[in-house]
Amino acid sequence: MEKWNQSSNDFILLGLLPQNQTGLLLLLLIISIFSVAFLGNSVMIKLIPVDPKLHTPMYFLLSQLSLMDLMDVSATVPKMAFNFFSGQKNISFLGCGVQSFFFLTMAGSEGLLLATMAYDCFMVICHPLHYPIHMSKVMCLEMIIGSWILGSINSLAHTVYALHIPFCHSRTINHFFCDVPVMLPLAYMDTWVYEYIVFVNTSLFLLFSFLGITASYGRILFAVFHMRSKEGKKKAFTTCSTHLTVVTFYYAPFVYTYLRPRSLRSPSEDKTLAVFYTILTPMLNPIIYSLRNKEVLGAMTRVFGTFCSPKH
Repeated sequence: MEKWNQSSNDFILLGLLPQNQTGLLLLLLIISIFSVAFLGNSVMIKLIPVDPKLHTPMYFLLSQLSLMDLMDVSATVPKMAFNFFSGQKNISFLGCGVQSFFFLTMAGSEGLLLATMAYDCFMVICHPLHYPIHMSKVMCLEMIIGSWILGSINSLAHTVYALHIPFCHSRTINHFFCDVPVMLPLAYMDTWVYEYIVFVNTSLFLLFSFLGITASYGRILFAVFHMRSKEGKKKAFTTCSTHLTVVTFYYAPFVYTYLRPRSLRSPSEDKTLAVFYTILTPMLNPIIYSLRNKEVLGAMTRVFGTFCSPKH
């Protein structure tokens, strides 16, 4: 029988996987995905600043997306793996708050950044002559800083409020990381007003951003069908379709999870959906957005080829 050694201020994370051979195999798969996500995003973070040919707004946005994905996956998977192998499911009060803060910050900031990236793509394809004005480096920097600030402020407000809620004696969280919605059932008070605030807040950050992204790519696809160049049409259509695939893969589970009433949610379903936006998407983003890009692959050859070449 497992001993969790819970102290009065600790929470218990029940985790994602069963403590058996099947759970071990699935965890090894998750660790492999984590390794790919960690390596892919780390490469992008290192590559873009050092290669002059990638010093454009689009690639600066990609580097920030990689940083957010790296922090997102690092906030959840290592703790989940440690708890599985150690057999201890505890997470401290402070650790729970830190994990919740980083997860919510990355979730909010990444949604805003994806909307910015969609706008950048729209300007490149639909208004190339006005692109240097509307997407200058200063404007790009302001959008990036704005995404981080808004995401951090939103996350801090929710995290501080959630940690000040009076909890029941049982602090067992039926999830694999600390998240505000899964902590609310433990509250020793009626939280319906706050749940409504979470609903409105999530709608503003996710739903409106998603509508903005859809509108941008919709305008792009409309412009693509009127292009005369078959090569340009094919390139733009491929870019839009791959970007929309990642956006949908990220947003759909998020919206489905957070915009439903608690009565219609189940812990097992929430944990399964969380795997998409906390583990799988951080792996897919560097592959689809970056590693399939010829300019990025060329930069990798130049930069890492220089590092690996013998010095005379």
